[in-house]
Amino acid sequence: MSSGGESVLGTGITSRQIQAFGQKVTTTASHLMGPLSDPSSNVHYQHAMSELHKELRRPGIQQRVFSYAKASPTELVRSKLSTSEIQHRALTYLPDDLLRSIPETDHTFSLFQGFQATIPEDEEEVDEDGGRTKHPRGKSKMQKLLEDRPEAANEPPSLAKLRRDRDKANHRMEMMTIRKHMCSTEIREMDSKISNLNSMRKIVLERLGDIEQDELQIEQEVVELDNKIEEAVEDLDDAATLGNAATPTEVDPEDHTSESEVQAIEESFMSASIYEKLPSPRNNRRNKLSRRKSMPIRHEHFEPGSNIREVQAHNDMVTALDFDAPFGTMVTAALDDTVRVWDLNAGRCIGLLEGHHASVRCLQVEENIVATGSMDASIRLWDLSKADYSPRQSRFKRTGKDDEGDNELDDEQQSPTAPHNSSMQDCPLFTLEAHVDEVTALHFRNDTLVSGSADKTLRQWDLVKGRCVQTLDVLWAAAQASATLNSNDGQWRATGRLPDASADFVGALQCFDAALACGTADGMVRLWDLRSGQVHRSLVGHTGPVTCLQFDDVHLVTGSLDRSIRIWDLRTGSIFDAYAYDNPVTSMMFDSRRIVAATGENVVKIYDKTDGRHWDCGAGLILAEDAGESHAAVVERVRIKDGYLTEGRRDGVVGVWTV
Repeated sequence: MSSGGESVLGTGITSRQIQAFGQKVTTTASHLMGPLSDPSSNVHYQHAMSELHKELRRPGIQQRVFSYAKASPTELVRSKLSTSEIQHRALTYLPDDLLRSIPETDHTFSLFQGFQATIPEDEEEVDEDGGRTKHPRGKSKMQKLLEDRPEAANEPPSLAKLRRDRDKANHRMEMMTIRKHMCSTEIREMDSKISNLNSMRKIVLERLGDIEQDELQIEQEVVELDNKIEEAVEDLDDAATLGNAATPTEVDPEDHTSESEVQAIEESFMSASIYEKLPSPRNNRRNKLSRRKSMPIRHEHFEPGSNIREVQAHNDMVTALDFDAPFGTMVTAALDDTVRVWDLNAGRCIGLLEGHHASVRCLQVEENIVATGSMDASIRLWDLSKADYSPRQSRFKRTGKDDEGDNELDDEQQSPTAPHNSSMQDCPLFTLEAHVDEVTALHFRNDTLVSGSADKTLRQWDLVKGRCVQTLDVLWAAAQASATLNSNDGQWRATGRLPDASADFVGALQCFDAALACGTADGMVRLWDLRSGQVHRSLVGHTGPVTCLQFDDVHLVTGSLDRSIRIWDLRTGSIFDAYAYDNPVTSMMFDSRRIVAATGENVVKIYDKTDGRHWDCGAGLILAEDAGESHAAVVERVRIKDGYLTEGRRDGVVGVWTV
């Protein structure tokens, strides 16, 4: 209660009025609850009621009661409380449920301190360039005069000013500490979110892998259904043929042949027809190894440099390998005189391509067709769609070292299971024999195949007729080019270096329609026109034998034993770019983004054409990180398609990676 002249809570009612009203209520209650036998209580009751009736008859009281009856609770509160008090109560009110659920925190600074640290300082703020500038806050004229007053040379600064400067410095240091703590908290929150996102990413990757496995199973079911449909159609055709053969032959009435002769002719004809039209045994039918209709995309979401699989493919150095698509079919050859076909999705050997009498030095896989060139001077073509192969589950188990799908060989089985000998017996198509020395390079496109041999010739083959249609003599072309260049002085000079006896004379080649690019042991890269059989242009630059090359619409990339890779501009014939390594380049290939190369090390050298970055990928890098030193074998051959890398090593191991 306040004094008698003051209002309570801003309502305009004084304490005296409240006391008088309380006395009236008390008296009324006591008389109402008092005994009826007491006459004095009734007198007081009547007197109190009369006083109340008098008060209620007043117009002001009636207006107030009427306004209370019409007003809502919100209007009553607003009429009795000021706006500032309502805002204060609304802001300071917290329900009990909210107070009970306040989380515990280990933050050193309060929320108010963090908010204060985010506000620019009073006197200084940070400009766009990071420097500090004076805050344009207005000051009084007298304050400016006092601050601008020059101090005497011998007069020490005032104690109050020094204390103010110290307090400002301490405040700024405290704000810096709070800001540093805020940045650290944000970094921890980001790390937590990144960890959660990585966990979710792993779950989605596993789901994607399961979908691809289900997709492969459905494709296998479709192939099986196609085979069953073909068998049913053949059965219907055989039944129709047998029905036609069993129909009696009508005898021409004008024919004077005797009945016995007609019967003998019919019996011989029917027996021969039935014998020739009998359906062949179903045991000879084989499942088709058809090309996958849908390409896996899971490897595109792996971290670059992740190992997908390692296979002990051979017992000796891998000399050639190629594959048709990621997780598709791969063919490998080695000095152990074997050529193996692999299912990259299941990680197992499908079968052996047998027929060569020596090791295969080069090969190419294009859809279901495989071409192999051997040291026995022959070229063989194979059709993998005729293979007898039933996909089984992968022998490779997933390890916990890499959650993104690394696979290793089982401990119980360190070498591939030998496939059935007859699994590839229907695959050979035909053999091309015309070279007199080992075939070291080949490339085919559509119905044209070009091969290079140690007999120093290039041969063009027609795959439809299966015969050689043109022979190109590399030495004769080199001599013609040298004679043309040196016709003025009359002296013959070689256009390239002397061939290396240890290197293949024809190291690499590639053809496209009538264009042919060939790299030889003298370091020259010759561009041929197959229509005329002449060298169109010679690219001089390498100082060692050319071992690998590949070209697209604009550029030609070559690798050599001179430890360099050169990128040529086909439009001008000049060098577009070049970079060197520590060891000779034995194999190279590029896709739309990367150039991969085998350079006599236990890792694959990768050059990213988009950002110009060089980096390594391979088992040697992983073993060096784990054990401190690497014992992986040297990489000899590399192939890449759509970021899916395969590499063959000297110990016969084939590795599969994502780049």
